[in-house]
Amino acid sequence: MAKDHGSSIKDDETYEELRKQGESKEKAARIANAQANSDQKPSEKGGQAPPYEEWHVDELYDRAKELGIEGRSDMDKDELIEALRNH
Repeated sequence: MAKDHGSSIKDDETYEELRKQGESKEKAARIANAQANSDQKPSEKGGQAPPYEEWHVDELYDRAKELGIEGRSDMDKDELIEALRNH
């Protein structure tokens, strides 16, 4: 039986499995909550944004800033991409 993570996590079993797979708490919560919401379809393909490799460094930096990634001002393009993917 999955541990109850409180009202902020809607699907505790999915959350725990994602955490075991190494996903961040934030990402696991987003996915678990989306799967528990019948209005959302998290298994369907998302937007059509180009891969990070095609983004300009300034765009990557701005996205990292939106997400609150620490140390972004000292990162080069490859480091920003890795930080964004692992967020």
